[in-house]
Amino acid sequence: MADSPEVMVKHYEERDIDYPPHYTAGGIECIDAIKASMSPEEFRGHLKACCIKYLWRYKLKGGIDSLKKCRWYLDRLIEEVE
Repeated sequence: MADSPEVMVKHYEERDIDYPPHYTAGGIECIDAIKASMSPEEFRGHLKACCIKYLWRYKLKGGIDSLKKCRWYLDRLIEEVE
C-alpha cells in the first residue's frame, strides 16, 4: 500500500534534513569528505561550529528545519566523541 501524502512529506523532510541529495554529488557524502580532510579534533570542531550556526539563526532562517539540522550535527558530534 502506498504511503499517505502526510507520510510521504515526512519521509521527504527527514531525508532532506539527514541526507540532502545535493550533498552526495560524486558518490560520496560531503560530510565524509570533510572528515577525511581534517584531524579528529578539527572535525569535532567543525561539527560544533555547525551546531552553533544552526542554533544562532533558527529564528531568522530555517525555523524548525534549522533545529533539526543542529540535532543532526549534535548527534554526529556525540558519535565522534563516543
